Amino acid sequence: MRIALAQFDFPVAAVEANAAQVIERASHARDALAADLILFPELTLTGYPPEDLLLRDELYPRLEAALGQMATATRGIDVVLGLPERSADGRRFNAAVLLRDGAVAARYHKWRLPNYGVFDEKRYFEAGDRPCLVEVAGCRLALTLCEDLWGEGPMAAAAQAGAELVLNLNASPFHLAKGHQREATLRARQREAALPIAYANLVGGQDELVFDGESFVIAADGNVTHRFGAFEEGLLVADFERAASGALVPRPSRALAAPLEPEESVWRALVRAVRDYVDKNGFPGALIGLSGGIDSALTLAIAVDALGAERVEAVLLPSRYTQPMSLEDARRQAERQGVAHRTLSIEPTFTALLETLQEPFAGLPVDTTEENLQARCRGVLLMALSNKSGRIVLTTGNKSEMAVGYATLYGDMAGGFAVLKDVPKTLVYRLARWRNRDREVIPKRVIERPPSAELAPDQKDSDSLPPYELLDAIIEQYVEQDASIEAMVAAGLDRATVERVVRLIDRNEYKRRQAAPGPRITHRAFSRDRRYPITRR
Repeated sequence: MRIALAQFDFPVAAVEANAAQVIERASHARDALAADLILFPELTLTGYPPEDLLLRDELYPRLEAALGQMATATRGIDVVLGLPERSADGRRFNAAVLLRDGAVAARYHKWRLPNYGVFDEKRYFEAGDRPCLVEVAGCRLALTLCEDLWGEGPMAAAAQAGAELVLNLNASPFHLAKGHQREATLRARQREAALPIAYANLVGGQDELVFDGESFVIAADGNVTHRFGAFEEGLLVADFERAASGALVPRPSRALAAPLEPEESVWRALVRAVRDYVDKNGFPGALIGLSGGIDSALTLAIAVDALGAERVEAVLLPSRYTQPMSLEDARRQAERQGVAHRTLSIEPTFTALLETLQEPFAGLPVDTTEENLQARCRGVLLMALSNKSGRIVLTTGNKSEMAVGYATLYGDMAGGFAVLKDVPKTLVYRLARWRNRDREVIPKRVIERPPSAELAPDQKDSDSLPPYELLDAIIEQYVEQDASIEAMVAAGLDRATVERVVRLIDRNEYKRRQAAPGPRITHRAFSRDRRYPITRR
């Protein structure tokens, strides 16, 4: 038996286009690869996550029409795909169907509905309660959906029903080390029932989520025999044969892509997220305020890799506090990457605002108000350029800054997509060095000099924040692990520093609610993963 695992991007709400893609891929798997079955990801037809689109009545006739079209057009190969189904009594299910000979030959409803982290499936779906087995080329295959294999029950039930192979349709989003976690989880399921598993995953960016694919086949003994490349699109072909014992086993293959190293996996996730957000939302390109600092330098490098230099414009926005080396480094990087760039001084705008505010500010000391005015001048200019050109502004703030509010509302936070929103500052530096591994794209001085917002004379980030190594350690424990202050102090962190950082994280929830969306690359990002009240005591 030959199975093709389809690892492709299925955009949300593009029902008809996704159905056409299913027909194209299935036809290729049948005609060019001689596959008996093709396996698609979870919610193939709607993309994932469709969210409240699932509540709209007009969605379901479109899905039924697409299902009939696909069944007719894919005769000669079995097709397993995911879609939402609504019963006559109005209940909705996260479903998988088998198309065969022009009709729906089998239906399966997902047992385990995830309702944690980025998942909210109990809002939309009801759970199924029984396994579904289909026979393909004389082999008994069980249908399962994503979360079904992340806990006990469905795998054992499939084995008890007589399954020889488990097909698992997925929309499993990326975070660091997610691939290792998936494979370890499926090995745990195999302790319930020693069955091979074919795992097909979605790829592509969808708002704040990015899907990495990494579809794979795992034998009954826990060894991965096939693995498709992360963030790539294509078909993974796996052949299965009968062992002497009668068990169904995957035939050894060279189709075993190596897992990516951490920095490369994050880089490719960010590149894919930017490309898909810009393209799927119809923007002709992107604008970046390029300061000569590490965050904007990294954002520019990601944007060029995602969109190409011709679709990216860098804007230098110097003030009275901007160091000459910052302008030199910004221009040098823009030229190295072949990016169009211009310089717009914010000094006339800043001076005009100070003059306008001279009377109400009279007698008051200079403070962060004047610093924020500079950031807001930059935000106004970038958004004006965005309005005229149609290009989206990519903001450049990182997770460390967003955590403690080291960012200006309507200033450096102004924009449409926050590329580094979930990237801690220490990881920003690691990514910059990784991108420079073969050629110096980001000027070396940008990476080595102390970071500064350059909003005041001789300003450094360390004037306002703990060292980033310490800050990121506290953020990881408090935000991603829900550690208490007492637990962090007991682990050796300074109490005063921990209390200060925790206070900053808590009080800046209102800022994060107003930030642009950005790709999730850690285990727990702000927004979908972490939902805290703004007003609390």
